[in-house]
Amino acid sequence: MAGVFIKPNSTGYADALVCEAKGLESLREVLRDQGISCLRVPEVYSVSESELKVTAVDSCSASPTTLKMFGEGLARMHKARQPQYGWGWNNYIGLSPQPNRWSANWGEFFVRDRLGYQVSIIREPSVKAAFEDCLSTYQESLVDWLNEHCTHASLLHGDLWCGNVLFDAEDPWLIDPAVYCGDREADLAMTEMFGGFGSAFYAAYDRLYPRSEVYVQKRDIYNLYHYLNHYNLFGSDYLDGCRRGFSLLKQAVTGA
Repeated sequence: MAGVFIKPNSTGYADALVCEAKGLESLREVLRDQGISCLRVPEVYSVSESELKVTAVDSCSASPTTLKMFGEGLARMHKARQPQYGWGWNNYIGLSPQPNRWSANWGEFFVRDRLGYQVSIIREPSVKAAFEDCLSTYQESLVDWLNEHCTHASLLHGDLWCGNVLFDAEDPWLIDPAVYCGDREADLAMTEMFGGFGSAFYAAYDRLYPRSEVYVQKRDIYNLYHYLNHYNLFGSDYLDGCRRGFSLLKQAVTGA
């Protein structure tokens, strides 16, 4: 057996590691079913409320080759069409609960279960009221706009920033997922939130599955979810990002 990494549960949620293990297995399954060998996911050896045992990754800096493999593997994973949007159980994104359900309507799912949920748990009354008002005003237009620009459901990693991708000497590895099915460009948006993965990754992805003409607008809307989550977790350093996201959301759906 390969080396084992033991992750303790430091989240405060009893089922957090169980949900993470399910997410890892879901990613492994779609990669296996699609015959994708250039992108890997740790094997789950055991999981309990207190600890998760998975394949240890001897991580190092990414090379142009492993970044290219990552882009190709993610594009092929995203190409695999899923039957619905959402997910069959609630899980977590970082230290936050992530409510899920199955839906045939991507825009409605994202607005209600991603943006709407995060806005609903904001503790500062004035901020919450302002964001609720904006979301209420533009939600119907946003639902229609997102549905217009999403062709099918893909299995998403869900929290695809640079800290959740490891590279060893030969392969890229996905870790710490917050899986659900949605617009593939939600995953790509998250890759850019904290610096991105470099030109080799994006060029390889676009060769196999080019991003849409409205990707830049969608990127700002999809990353609003993550800015709201970070604001709820870490406070005011992320508030300007939330406000900017709502402003760009308005521009995208109104053309203003």
